Amino acid sequence: MRAGRKLRAAIGAAGLAAGLALAQKPFREYIPIEGADSAAALPPDFQNTAELVLGRLMYPSSGGGRGRGGGNWLNGGTNWTVDYPRGDRTFAIAIRRLTRIDVRSVEQSVNPDDEDLFYFPYMHAGMPTNWNFTEKQAGNIREYLLRGGFMLCDSFFGTQEWEGFLRGIRQIFPDREIVELPDDDPIFGSIFPVREKYQVGNFRSMLRNGNTYRADGSVPYWRAIRDDRGRVVVAINFNNDFGDSWQLADDPRYPQQFSYLGIRQGLNYLVYAMTH
Repeated sequence: MRAGRKLRAAIGAAGLAAGLALAQKPFREYIPIEGADSAAALPPDFQNTAELVLGRLMYPSSGGGRGRGGGNWLNGGTNWTVDYPRGDRTFAIAIRRLTRIDVRSVEQSVNPDDEDLFYFPYMHAGMPTNWNFTEKQAGNIREYLLRGGFMLCDSFFGTQEWEGFLRGIRQIFPDREIVELPDDDPIFGSIFPVREKYQVGNFRSMLRNGNTYRADGSVPYWRAIRDDRGRVVVAINFNNDFGDSWQLADDPRYPQQFSYLGIRQGLNYLVYAMTH
């Protein structure tokens, strides 16, 4: 019962914070980078309040690297909208089905220039391969994480994309070590005991060449950055694509085993973020 009360208290606090955030920034939709492949109809209850709102990090992209650099990231259509919005909304459905967490049916896209960032216990950063922050944005994200926030970095593969990821994450944390997560880390058992951690594949690569990965990203890694107390503040799904595993969970062309792992470990990340 103590664990249950702790989780409910965390959810309640998250709900209060999310409510404050929504009072500042209304929900809106942005242009998905994948177009119709990632589009999703608005759920009928999208305006309903909830105890938890899933955050999606908006960020500016520089030219070069995987995805689209340049353009107006404030309108979407750049890297941060990969697997958006269908992935976010399918994940919200999974949260409702598999937990008692009261989650809003739609995500909230969060600009790191705004104070809204501090109101979300969980933030998803998709395809962080050519992200490029201003000093203010990097400082806000760093403060958010050290205050108790959590960021999941997902959907990137191979040496080149890793180097692009490093350039951006070093703007946020110039000196904090990136570590491999041990198999017995609590983050792999917040709800579901995840013991077999195989690669969660990229759908477009499967269609193009039969691989589950891009470039030389054949080996999955489960990495993290911790704060001074040892809490994971950045989870790094390198050579994995949880976003695909969520948005394609009902697509018969996408292997069920990938959604099985992606959804369960995604829930582990979320509950860890809300209780640590």
